[in-house]
Amino acid sequence: MTVHPQQVKTLADRLPKVKGRIRQDVALDKITWFQVGGPADILFKPEDEADLAAFLQGLAPDMPVFTLGVGSNLLVRDAGYRGVVIRLGRKFCLMEVDAETHRLTVGAGALDLNTARFAAEAGLTGAEFLSGIPGSIGGALRMNAGAYGSEIKDILVSAVAYDRQGQRHELTPEDMGFSYRHSDIPGDWIFTEAVLQLAPGDRQQIAAEMDAIAKARGDSQPIKSRTGGSTFANPDGKKAWELIDAVGGRGLKIGGAQVSEKHCNFLINTGDATAADIEAVGEEVRRRVFRDHDTLLRWEIVRIGDATVNEGEDV
Repeated sequence: MTVHPQQVKTLADRLPKVKGRIRQDVALDKITWFQVGGPADILFKPEDEADLAAFLQGLAPDMPVFTLGVGSNLLVRDAGYRGVVIRLGRKFCLMEVDAETHRLTVGAGALDLNTARFAAEAGLTGAEFLSGIPGSIGGALRMNAGAYGSEIKDILVSAVAYDRQGQRHELTPEDMGFSYRHSDIPGDWIFTEAVLQLAPGDRQQIAAEMDAIAKARGDSQPIKSRTGGSTFANPDGKKAWELIDAVGGRGLKIGGAQVSEKHCNFLINTGDATAADIEAVGEEVRRRVFRDHDTLLRWEIVRIGDATVNEGEDV
């Protein structure tokens, strides 16, 4: 089903009754880190898991749904998103430690950084790498996020997700089908919770490790710019930034979008970029790398909305 802009005013009337909040025609450029893109027809913030399940169960099966975290790894195209965007609120950000098992239960809406800090305050080690990932736990589960030698799969005990029909699933790491920056879980499933296995550690050492990660990230990445994090996954045996650098991509600019001079696997909104500009400069980088190195870079940034440039595998 295609939802046209003129239908927005009546779309809410077709949605299930909820305890949470439903808003129409919501600007997404203020939410995403790139600060570009058009509006979502509907933004829904569920009150709790039961509210989320009821909403999904009552939603028309052909209604497009996308789950939005903190918008750090997302490019919303300029036409916006025709459908429902779901964003998890405060009740999906709760954290609790089991003192006996050293397991941390964390809501999928919680920031990776806050999760690492909570674990550190509890004197638990193993989650320090999360402090270097700009996103939420739900996104980390979706893409097996990792940094500084660790990935979410290394500490995951279990996860909870709801499918498009509102059915609850308890998942093991084996169920997740993890690989490099990927999980096999269907794209329309919504994560709500994760249990992480940590270990007792020295608070000073944990703090020192997180400080080192913060310094390394600040030294090597354009964290003060309007960016979306790492743009392309590293191909087998290669580094995306080295391939991009080798084809003259560093500093490449199209419209208001630019490949970062500091780290050329990051794209930047220099101030007046459109989503089309950002996607176009990314596709130009992919074209050059394929031309010169016979290597196809895979987008790590998630793109939603109607395509404005070629988004396929052929470059």
